[in-house]
Amino acid sequence: MTKKLYRSQNNKILTGLLGGLAEYFDLDASLIRLGFIVLVVLTGIVPFVLAYIIGALVVALDPHVSEK
Repeated sequence: MTKKLYRSQNNKILTGLLGGLAEYFDLDASLIRLGFIVLVVLTGIVPFVLAYIIGALVVALDPHVSEK
């Protein structure tokens, strides 16, 4: 079975994109969010915010919502 990237419905703050990335790579969501914030600040905000918006529009919601 292949893994697919979905926006998380359980681990989300805004859209669930970073929570979904954390689930996909089996990492803690706090690490992904912290890394995203650092990259946003270091790159001048626009590139990563634009990538986040595009990712939130392109990546589907997780159809397999699991109760945790």
